[in-house]
Amino acid sequence: MSELSPVYLSAIAAQLGGLSAFLGGFAATFLVMLMGLSGRGRAASFAIGFAASSAVAFIVAVVASTGLVAVLHPEAPGMVAATPSGGARVLMTLAFLLGLYSLLFSLALSGWARSKGTGWTTSIAAGLGVVLVTSMLVGIG
Repeated sequence: MSELSPVYLSAIAAQLGGLSAFLGGFAATFLVMLMGLSGRGRAASFAIGFAASSAVAFIVAVVASTGLVAVLHPEAPGMVAATPSGGARVLMTLAFLLGLYSLLFSLALSGWARSKGTGWTTSIAAGLGVVLVTSMLVGIG
């Protein structure tokens, strides 16, 4: 893990925390919507599972980013500032990635609970999202 400036890392953590909170709310809303559907097939079950995983992962990312921002704050008490931040950084990043990909997989599967045509549409849209997100993440990686 490379050493990053505390100011830079704190700004990234705050950004990921805000984005995770927004996407976690969307994932939770999407989960509730999927649970209300009459579809009981395998695709619906997997879409529900991925939506739940996404919502939970984003919650973990928000908590980890909040902890990271607290540890890195210049006015943090000595006891807080002495807390190692590497674990929170890794947890925040992994939880964010898990939430992001789980949400995209859930969106891909959701259409199959309705029809084959809708399934293809949602799968293609989510597949494009996976490709674009991955290419951006690898680019800044």
